[in-house]
Amino acid sequence: MSASLARLDSLDARYPLAAGTLVALAATAGSLYLSEGLGLVPCELCWYQRILMYPLVVVFGVALVERRPGVARTVLPLSTLGTALAAYHSWLQIAGGGRCAFGGCATVQLRVVGLTIPNLSLVAFALVTTVVAWLSVGDW
Repeated sequence: MSASLARLDSLDARYPLAAGTLVALAATAGSLYLSEGLGLVPCELCWYQRILMYPLVVVFGVALVERRPGVARTVLPLSTLGTALAAYHSWLQIAGGGRCAFGGCATVQLRVVGLTIPNLSLVAFALVTTVVAWLSVGDW
């Protein structure tokens, strides 16, 4: 067994569950701040990504409290689809010269650390998917 797998086996399932909860919570809070706090209008693709991210806060949170690492079967379809949507949305902005042509965010409205809103969503979904894959590898 490699050293990294031995370290993975020694970890408690709470750490990846907490990481997934924090990422989903930060993404949800961030999207709410962008629309409610800054008044940015989300486009249709943004709404679909929100629909896939928001439940992950509850799903991961409950799994964390109940120490249920089997949550991967619930999270993986949502996070994988969210990753695909966010990647497509990011690609549309790149291919369209900063436009996604889906209503509200037809142009790049904001950049955070050089990333657009769809890019931030892609990072969040990729992190959640990585955490779920991490949970699936370990014998929790």
